[in-house]
Amino acid sequence: MRTISKKLLSTAAILSLAACGGSGADAGAVESASSKSSGQRGEVRSISASDKRKGAEAHPQLLQEFGGAYTGAQSAYVVRIGQNIAVQSGLGNARSDFTVTLLNSPVNNAFAIPGGYVYLTRQLMALMNDEAEMAGVLGHEVGHVAARHGEKRQKAAKRNSILGALGQIGAAVLLGDSALGKLGQEVFGTGSQLLTLKYSRKQEYEADDLGINYLASAGYAPGALSTMLESLAAQSAIDARVAGRDARGVPEWASTHPNPVQRVSRAARNAGKLGITGGKRNRDTFLTNLDGILYGDDPKQGVIEGNSFLHPDLKLRFSVPNGFAMQNGTRAVTINGSGGQGQFTTGAYSGNMTTYIASAFKALSGKGQPITYGDIQRTTVNGLPASYATGRVNSGSGQVDVTIFAYEFSKNSAFHFATLAPAGKAAVFAPMYNSIKRLTTREAAAIKPRKIDVVTVRSGDTIDSISRKMAYSNYQKDRFLVLNRMRSANGLRTGQKVKIVTY
Repeated sequence: MRTISKKLLSTAAILSLAACGGSGADAGAVESASSKSSGQRGEVRSISASDKRKGAEAHPQLLQEFGGAYTGAQSAYVVRIGQNIAVQSGLGNARSDFTVTLLNSPVNNAFAIPGGYVYLTRQLMALMNDEAEMAGVLGHEVGHVAARHGEKRQKAAKRNSILGALGQIGAAVLLGDSALGKLGQEVFGTGSQLLTLKYSRKQEYEADDLGINYLASAGYAPGALSTMLESLAAQSAIDARVAGRDARGVPEWASTHPNPVQRVSRAARNAGKLGITGGKRNRDTFLTNLDGILYGDDPKQGVIEGNSFLHPDLKLRFSVPNGFAMQNGTRAVTINGSGGQGQFTTGAYSGNMTTYIASAFKALSGKGQPITYGDIQRTTVNGLPASYATGRVNSGSGQVDVTIFAYEFSKNSAFHFATLAPAGKAAVFAPMYNSIKRLTTREAAAIKPRKIDVVTVRSGDTIDSISRKMAYSNYQKDRFLVLNRMRSANGLRTGQKVKIVTY
């Protein structure tokens, strides 16, 4: 969450709630999907003017929603590899037709949109272990565009609405004719819609097959996509294990691209069918370029530590109740759990809390029916003047309580929670409302960014000894193993390069 934020929801927030099932298509039915796609090397087709226009319109919004472009030294490397793999698809006439962006986002994600725009987050890059894996993921995403999966998703959006993909309490609250039903449509445009609807299993398999073919045509080891999927499956597993402490409340890449465990063996099998032995992996080159990249939250946007959110620049912190998880987005911190959902954000404040709360409710209703809420209550939370009000709205599955709980941090700055819970259950968020407080200067200064440090194994080093250097207080060894796609039974050899997370 950045210092200035005026809109409640972000694309990342919608992504965090996306349902993750598949169509149930049999794997064998799509073994040859890549051979049937129009996105083949040698069948070059120009990117249409319409797609270029749509992509150009969506690009600035996507940058804003995903933390902006990462400005580290890794960016030029990602652009070069991304353009090289994208041109294998047969889309565009030259590498310059593709705009490849490394995003400053702590979420494991990658995507591409029509118009030649390809995106990779720094977090997902850090999970990779060689250049071929990175090319495979980017190729998979370009494959979705080459096979025109986005167009099919847009057609589905028109039938089901963008909010049809929302899960948990959101599905019950935001569907139907209630004022909140228009929430997502008021905030998002074309680019976001391309990212919010799940792909079918058949489409995922087809994109896998295309990505494998692109790897082969670019001279990479075609099995690299399979090993990357293996890392994603392992990352999903450890996120589940540490849920409630350090896991993000989002399905991330592994869920918006479902069933990574099942896809590992399938991708390996199909890569083997190409009959290609060898192929470049470029591990050392990749690790050299990766070294030093920011890992996890960017303190400039706040950090999530366990069940707490801390923002050193704003000098504030709060905690979510047990059973809830957070996702830090560019415009807001999203809170999700079985008992409700909410966001922490801000808006324009002129010193009048009554006006501020009214504006927050209005932002929720958009152009729909205004939300009627009760009297504004005044209180103090940890020395901060606070005000709150609750309204009740009808949704497709019953009544829902909508609460705005706001705090004055200065005469010209305020922040608030906007929460949704089943009628009569709004108190589930009471511990969170009461947890917000200022950080001291010393506490704020102690919040440091994490980064990837590529180290060389020395004689006597073991997995246990190196993993103890990981900048975490728990699951150090597990995190190290997943980050390096290793198992505890693996040994280290002198001179081997491995990744650790340090401050």
